Amino acid sequence: MSLEWVLRISVMLLGALLGWQLGRPLQDLLVTRYSGYYSVVTALIGAALGGIFALDVTVRPLNAVRMRIRQIPARYLVTGLVGLVVGLIISALLALPLSLLPGLLGEVLPFVSAVVFSTLGITTMVMREKDILSMVRRLASREGASAQDEMILVDTSVIIDGRIADICATGFISGTLVVPRFVLNELQHIADSPDVLRRNRGRRGLEILGRLQKDSETSIEISEMDVEGVREVDTKLVRLAREMGCAIMTNDYNLNSVAKLQGIKVLNVNELANAVKVVVLPGEPLSVRIIQEGKEAGQGVGYLDDGTMVVVEDGRRYIDQDVEVLVTRVLQTVAGRMIFAQVESKGSGAAGPR
Repeated sequence: MSLEWVLRISVMLLGALLGWQLGRPLQDLLVTRYSGYYSVVTALIGAALGGIFALDVTVRPLNAVRMRIRQIPARYLVTGLVGLVVGLIISALLALPLSLLPGLLGEVLPFVSAVVFSTLGITTMVMREKDILSMVRRLASREGASAQDEMILVDTSVIIDGRIADICATGFISGTLVVPRFVLNELQHIADSPDVLRRNRGRRGLEILGRLQKDSETSIEISEMDVEGVREVDTKLVRLAREMGCAIMTNDYNLNSVAKLQGIKVLNVNELANAVKVVVLPGEPLSVRIIQEGKEAGQGVGYLDDGTMVVVEDGRRYIDQDVEVLVTRVLQTVAGRMIFAQVESKGSGAAGPR
């Protein structure tokens, strides 16, 4: 016998039992010569209704619940269950004193507190699940080490730059990004600037920060920590990082230098971008599109996909054309990497002059 039939028969028997129980008071209320059959009739009606609606009250609701549970991420289920347990524990501790209240309050408030605290527990744990799971991972990985080792103070320049969102999306940052309140205030001040360029940069930074809080797998924390008696944001970041023993993420060259001089670990997004650029060696061929003139006579300038500048000798004739070039030397500067090259001979398939 299939499970469907077992459920249908079980619901039919339950309906018949309920119908039988309903027919007994009808016998006492409506006394006729047929009153002895009331229980039988209501039992048959209950069995019939149970057989018709058995699947609607058993299988279909269960399938709907199963489908809904499958769509919910596992981390939400775990944190929600923990929040439910915490809420029930709190309500259980309050149940005894609430039950001592006089009259109806003592009967109703224990149940109300259980519902309220369970709902609050589930809501709180699900809303803060990223922070909670991040904290658990840090504790598990460090086995009791200081949580500050995993904190990274974020400078305004990194937020405005925007590449931090893509870096966080890759999962390379395992710690917690801490945005102090004074950094957020500086970002808001830039967003309110009368200068259009500064205002757009500030608004972009606020959008990036919102994106990080909403979509990033990396934990983001807005901290109220501050340094008394100091007005400059860079000085506050350096002193705060030194007190906490954590790193600073920045694109600011001056802040980068000052922090390193004081022994503070610095994560520079520009240095990371330079480190992951394509490595080319003298003599290697490249395909590049010349888009403008160079500083020296006859030079043309193009760019690789990662933004690396390619200076092509005698490349001015090939502006707005794709050409094959040979790398002659690679120069590493503070601003980034520059590649010097020369156009291959015409026999190698380079584009002709304009």
